[in-house]
Amino acid sequence: MSNELEVGQDLTRLQGNGRTSADVLAGYGSAIMPTFGTPKRVFVRGEGCYVWDAEGRRHLDLLGGLAVNALGHAHPTVLAAITSQLSTLGHVSNFFATPAQVALAERLTALVGGADVDARVFFANSGTEANEAAFKITRQTGRTKIISTEGAFHGRSLGSLALTHSPKYREPFEPLPGDVTFVPYGDAAALAEVLDETVAAVVLEPIQGENGVVVPPPGYLAKARELCDAAGALLWIDEIQTGMGRTGSWLVHTDQGVRADIVTLAKGLGNGFPIGACLATGRAATLLGPGSHGTTFGGNPVAAIAGLAVMAVIERDGLLANATAMGERLASMIHLVGNWHIAGVRGRGLLQAIVLNKPIAAAAVDLALDAGFVINAPRPDVIRIAPPLIITGEQLDSFVHALPGILDAAAEVPA
Repeated sequence: MSNELEVGQDLTRLQGNGRTSADVLAGYGSAIMPTFGTPKRVFVRGEGCYVWDAEGRRHLDLLGGLAVNALGHAHPTVLAAITSQLSTLGHVSNFFATPAQVALAERLTALVGGADVDARVFFANSGTEANEAAFKITRQTGRTKIISTEGAFHGRSLGSLALTHSPKYREPFEPLPGDVTFVPYGDAAALAEVLDETVAAVVLEPIQGENGVVVPPPGYLAKARELCDAAGALLWIDEIQTGMGRTGSWLVHTDQGVRADIVTLAKGLGNGFPIGACLATGRAATLLGPGSHGTTFGGNPVAAIAGLAVMAVIERDGLLANATAMGERLASMIHLVGNWHIAGVRGRGLLQAIVLNKPIAAAAVDLALDAGFVINAPRPDVIRIAPPLIITGEQLDSFVHALPGILDAAAEVPA
């Protein structure tokens, strides 16, 4: 026991508990690749919907780790599940099966399959890895062309980046894999013009998150399904940000009565524990065979038990209904604010965008952080709100009440 205590003390020392933010940021700047720029805060603790920085200041987390922390921070059920599993069996590789892995697979495939529809899952560690698996499934059709959309974001690895529209992400790494065509998002007529018998798949987000929470017109996903069926193409729905209760339903597309051939998940599924999942149905379910894809860590029992715990709590605590109710409350409260900097609100459930009349979102994010609120700006004129699904009305109201002052101050920040 004394050895374990000594190791624990060494780890505490190495972590540098008690270091100021300046100390940690100095180490960050010298030891970590500068892919994310300089962090705006050093957070050391979280509980529920709040996080505390190294100086002890509390912040209301309205970003949820980029829509990841569906149950907030340090949720006791998830902690208990992970701790119990890790103390029993942590990792055995995919040469072997574990009960948690199979149980989570059965729960997820039930979301997209049915009595007459075969469904299978490939577990990964992140959203971009789930999309890489999906990309490989499309290649097994014998076709190579994929249709994506303008404004799409599907990840940063080379395969998923090939499906991502933003030139600033793509151009430094071209040439990218693919035979990928981009069409305007939400435009079914534009999709119909390019979707023919040469297309392997159409990949769509049911709501574009990184593009500023853009919601397509009603019936868009259903029309895409119809067009894919006519051309013999796969419909691939990326629910990495929108899925697992974020919008008030388990999955956006199934809530609209649409069946996808491929569905990719991650983010909220693990509540911070790394996990991704590529689901496939019907003929797509068996296009990847033995040896055609793999992963060392994907589907390990600790990640699987985290996913099972998250799904159980969402069901037990009625968090799908809470996401819907709190999303509607947030939107209505912001409309009532009447601040002239606000052009409108869009989104669904607890994935909401505050659309601004001026490109002051970045300044507003910084000022909100100073005021104790974590938000982000996916576009210069858009603030994204994606809090834990456990958020309360009172917590949302505290942000809405502070919002006019934040926006007024942001408008005064020099461009």
